[in-house]
Amino acid sequence: ETPHHRRGEEIAGWGATVREIDVLAPLFNSVVHLAPLYEGPAPASAQPYRSGLVTLRALEPAGGSGVRAKLGLLARIPAYWRALWRELGRCDVVHVRTPANICLLALVALTLRRRPRRRWLKFAGNWNPQGPYPWSYRLQRFWLRKGWARGWVTVNGRWPGQPPWVRSFDNPSLDAAEEAAAAAAAETKATPPPLRLLFVGALVTTKGMATALRAAAYARQEGLDLTFDIVGDGPERANFEALARDLGLSDVARFHGWVPRDDIGPFYAAAHLFLLPSHSEGWPKVVSEAMAHGAVPLVSSVSCIPQVLGECGAGETYPFDDAEAFGRGILAYAADAERWRRESRAGGQAAHRFTYAHYLDRVRALLSNSPQP
Repeated sequence: ETPHHRRGEEIAGWGATVREIDVLAPLFNSVVHLAPLYEGPAPASAQPYRSGLVTLRALEPAGGSGVRAKLGLLARIPAYWRALWRELGRCDVVHVRTPANICLLALVALTLRRRPRRRWLKFAGNWNPQGPYPWSYRLQRFWLRKGWARGWVTVNGRWPGQPPWVRSFDNPSLDAAEEAAAAAAAETKATPPPLRLLFVGALVTTKGMATALRAAAYARQEGLDLTFDIVGDGPERANFEALARDLGLSDVARFHGWVPRDDIGPFYAAAHLFLLPSHSEGWPKVVSEAMAHGAVPLVSSVSCIPQVLGECGAGETYPFDDAEAFGRGILAYAADAERWRRESRAGGQAAHRFTYAHYLDRVRALLSNSPQP
């Protein structure tokens, strides 16, 4: 259900998903992507497909939070179903990227069909939610756990009672050139002071920007010499800029707005600590990118994040709304340069598990067999 928009003669979609599909496309002769096509200009974060192997089968967009939006989604179901059923009859391999509204229809269709036999269903959200979670996401997770769609399911993290068709996969974000550049940056990173903090993400409450600002203010009030680079944009940016002023961070917190992915490297390269007190995640690609550049992550203790950071030997996790805990974490790393350097190197050494090359090897192995649960 990745949103797409027209950009001149091209069609652009959410950058992270488009990039991943572009990387996967050479595994096949061609790829058809069913996804909604919206009117209006493409957001800055969107990018066009570059592989030449991907064709978008555009669907009328639907959904939203209001009653009218929900009714509109119901009205679109017959057209969505026809498009799904038609394309399933033509393909040799099907890949469903859950959770999303249209994905629930895809799960039903795959339950009713025997072909194609090669099926890969990626659950990109939190596989083990502890708090509120949309009912449709819970239903899709339940469906995948039961194996009713008769395909491989890949998830973030490793969980007790995981069925044999549910496989743990790392979320990729780095190509070979990016991995090499990040490693070089990590090796030459200057040691603090000042301690350089970094946030990369949407400027919305659920990404934890307020907690990150309060954590930085806590550390600064304890006398720490720091800077805080904030990369991203969103509807709440003005509110967070006002909060930074109220917290006395105006001279050290720099809001850079949206930055193209190719230009974010220098921010990662300069950062000592990466903050992301997000309310809910699967596995955030920005954490992989930060670690690859030697920035030690301080992230919320949700989903598989504590597991993966523990395996990598880098960073700490805290409750997403505990600004004081994040602040104490900042102070702890500032006071122990050897620990920071050790974990900075450990994060960089773990970067290969988040590369597209590693991901493609695992996808090839996955699709060479069918679980047929």
